[in-house]
Amino acid sequence: MTDFTPEAAPETQRRSIRSFVLRQGHMTAAQQRAIDTLWPSYGLDYRAETADLNAVFGRSRPKILEIGFGMGTATVEIAKRLPEKDFLAIDVHGPGVGNLLKLIGEEGTDNIRVMRHDAVEVVETMLADASLDGIHIFFPDPWHKKRHHKRRLIQPPFVAKLLPKLKPGGYIHLATDWEDYAVQMLDVLNGFPELANTAAGYAPTPDYRPETKFEARGKRLGHGVWDLVFEKKA
Repeated sequence: MTDFTPEAAPETQRRSIRSFVLRQGHMTAAQQRAIDTLWPSYGLDYRAETADLNAVFGRSRPKILEIGFGMGTATVEIAKRLPEKDFLAIDVHGPGVGNLLKLIGEEGTDNIRVMRHDAVEVVETMLADASLDGIHIFFPDPWHKKRHHKRRLIQPPFVAKLLPKLKPGGYIHLATDWEDYAVQMLDVLNGFPELANTAAGYAPTPDYRPETKFEARGKRLGHGVWDLVFEKKA
């Protein structure tokens, strides 16, 4: 059986902003089986045209975009905690896509749709303005070496692409376990006058975001975690 590849952004694609680093990984039989059986129901293929998210989900509910869901465990838990909302989850890592679909099947979670594509291109071409009620970006690659900081996702050009997609009153929720990236995130979001911080600095972790096993391990080792929640002004 071949590895899952539909709609993955090509490794040679040149972009000024990229939401990912393409990494290969081993696809388990269970992950591949989930893709084979559940993609028709819960997967969304990339199309270079605006998507009607209400039509995609078959209902009119608040829509949340998640960029970079890893193995999908937190995504499913959040969707269970917020059943009144729909989640469009985007990542390029094949095993993670398979694992999220597997979890959706196991949990019976029907308010998630999954994409395997460059999130930047999805934002640019598939999402209508004012179509999102929230955006989640949790623990993006910190590119911890200083010379690589320019590769970080949370920078003004990308946030400028996201903001038109948010409805007035919609929110952006970021989280990182790298303090210098948290400082950068805070600086970037504070630079947009159309955004208002919901806290005096970093925000308390909202109840809907579960603690990941890596986050818990980091806290035991004395590492910090920083959440940022900003709202788009009406």
